[in-house]
Amino acid sequence: MSVTKDDLAESVWNVTGFAKERSKDLVESTLELIKETLASGEDVLISGFGKFEVGEKSSRRGRNPQTGGELTLDARRVVTFKCSSVLRGKLGEG
Repeated sequence: MSVTKDDLAESVWNVTGFAKERSKDLVESTLELIKETLASGEDVLISGFGKFEVGEKSSRRGRNPQTGGELTLDARRVVTFKCSSVLRGKLGEG
């Protein structure tokens, strides 16, 4: 089962007692801040949860799976996630 933005907003509503619309706005604002920060090239660290890191992938040779022809994949930025030791412990990974 996946957790959706609506699920997060409902949890905020249950825990804080804020109005449902305000809870939804808080979740939206938080996610928008994370997106803007990552888009600007900065990492996002959430203590006890993990770190979203922006990395660079260089251009490289690839292959079209349909035709088998070679092509060049452009350089791009990617986001990776590394969970904190606290979260890793809760997941039972040591």
